[in-house]
Amino acid sequence: MPLPAKVFRNKFHVIQYNGYPLVILISLIILIICINFNIHTTTLVLIPEVFHVIMTFLGLLLLPLLLSFLSSQALARKFDVGGRDGWVVKPYENYNHWAQRNRFQVNDTLHFKYIEGSDSVLAVKEEDYNSCNTNSPMEKMDDGDSIFHLNNSGPFFFISGNTQNCQNGQKLFIIVMAVRHHNPSPPTPVAPSSEAPSLPPQQIDPFSFSSPVPSPSNEPSSSTRFGGFSTSVGVGVWVILIFTSFIELV
Repeated sequence: MPLPAKVFRNKFHVIQYNGYPLVILISLIILIICINFNIHTTTLVLIPEVFHVIMTFLGLLLLPLLLSFLSSQALARKFDVGGRDGWVVKPYENYNHWAQRNRFQVNDTLHFKYIEGSDSVLAVKEEDYNSCNTNSPMEKMDDGDSIFHLNNSGPFFFISGNTQNCQNGQKLFIIVMAVRHHNPSPPTPVAPSSEAPSLPPQQIDPFSFSSPVPSPSNEPSSSTRFGGFSTSVGVGVWVILIFTSFIELV
């Protein structure tokens, strides 16, 4: 079953839709409109009314997408894995106990804090999680201050890049829920335990991972996101104008 379309910022802070830079998509939409209605792109500058009509049309077309994006980002949370201890071999609280005390939703992020060069985080499949296999990770993070973006619902599995550490319990299993439009009731606190609770085996389909993204604490505010969207539209228009002018000169 195909995953739903996603709008997100990549590690370069470029707004993307399903992996494509939004500015490119907007440029293509403007170009298609100009071709279908036989509008010469220089007319956009000479006749402000035409420019206003096109921008209004694009605004109405992309507004629901933008609002959906802002809504999902407003609900996103950052979780510090392991709490005060971070990503270590023997945390104060077992990682799976910690995971059971929290609720994870799509667009949330996991923050792994550890000593760079002495450990790493591997996002793996269920069978590699169970066997502590570090040879074929879906994704590897080793910068000591890693952010993992939960880009879709379902189970996620993480282990230490050190096989012995994984075998000693440095591994994490979480289940991510789809975004809800109401605030869920807080989960019941669970006392720390030295042993992980038994988890029923699950059969899952392969899942995809996105590249690590910056912490939500550094994410721009809603007003900045609107500004970035407007900038994308403006840049898209000027890309078309410059491209057309170049063709005319040739």
